[in-house]
Amino acid sequence: MSEVLRTARLRLRVADANDAAFYLALVNDPDFIAYIGDRGLRTLDAAARAIEDGPVAMQRTRGHSLYIVERIEDGQPVGMSGLIKRDTLDDVDIGYAFLPAHRGCGYAFESAQAVAAHAARIGIARLVAITNPANAASIGLLRKLGMDFERFAVLVAGQPGVNVYGMALLRRES
Repeated sequence: MSEVLRTARLRLRVADANDAAFYLALVNDPDFIAYIGDRGLRTLDAAARAIEDGPVAMQRTRGHSLYIVERIEDGQPVGMSGLIKRDTLDDVDIGYAFLPAHRGCGYAFESAQAVAAHAARIGIARLVAITNPANAASIGLLRKLGMDFERFAVLVAGQPGVNVYGMALLRRES
């Protein structure tokens, strides 16, 4: 287990192939599919490959990624939260998703605060987030985190557009 961050209740760690069953359940949650998108993953092997090609590869090349969020009290994975560098955005963005049983517990906000602080510590000056315009819970979390709506954007041709939120993490020297 490669812990990256810790909060009062949560441990955020680098994902690995042992997380395939959790990841498969997360990406096939109906709300994940509706608000984030269908990853097309239907087997444990596909989920393990997606972890290796996604978060593990990004952690290796960029030094940050989406992390598994576990409760400290019992090690139960409850969601994912972390930093993503997409080719379609100039800035690094914060992302998160939680299983239905663990929504409404404050875990998303608690982990997002830790991730934003981590981003500043590793030198990321500006952080953005994308969300489905219909995802009121996510919009509320981003605003509570201190992000402001910047624009509506279509990041991938043929895909639905997203709201882009942003915030400065580090002051620029003048």
